[in-house]
Amino acid sequence: MNLLAIVGSPRKGGATYLLVGKAIEGAKSKSRECITKKINLIDYDIKFCKNCLVCRDSKTKDPVAKCSIRDDMDYLTNDILAADSLVFGTPVHMGFATAMMMAFLERICWTFAKPERKILTISGCPLPRSDKKRKAVIIVTSGVVPPIYEKFCNEATPLIKDTIKCSLNAKTIGDMFAGDIEHRGTEHYFGKAFNLGKKLSEPYC
Repeated sequence: MNLLAIVGSPRKGGATYLLVGKAIEGAKSKSRECITKKINLIDYDIKFCKNCLVCRDSKTKDPVAKCSIRDDMDYLTNDILAADSLVFGTPVHMGFATAMMMAFLERICWTFAKPERKILTISGCPLPRSDKKRKAVIIVTSGVVPPIYEKFCNEATPLIKDTIKCSLNAKTIGDMFAGDIEHRGTEHYFGKAFNLGKKLSEPYC
């Protein structure tokens, strides 16, 4: 299993970073052949999408269309293609994923998807360019918002879930909201993150 973990926190060593690490440990605990790579988006130059639509309109038969922007997404593309399991981690800023995570999601949308899906009466929705099936888990953290109020303050999880389904053909098999970390502490969620990672090593269904 090739597992790629993508951390959208601007702080290395913070709660999101640590909980993603626990999820990786959980995945490796059940699979001796688990090859993992953790990407901290803060370390990479990922520019905002220019909406030029070159990737969207590409007719390539490859699993990824070339973006007109030259930056570190060129290097991350190969890691994404190789992954069959994914861990996404981000804090919520103003209820949404961080800006760096949003930029990453924007950049994979039409490079890894083509506008050939129809939902109800809407044509041109994203459809994965590749038939490769992937599994994913999502970890969202908040320093002050307790889990009981997640539905009011977490737009990150549904956005990530929908984007990776439409672009990466990834099925989200589990997610967690680690809230009120400033009072509860990150360690409070270690077990849950570990068990979430273990699910990635279970048979795909």
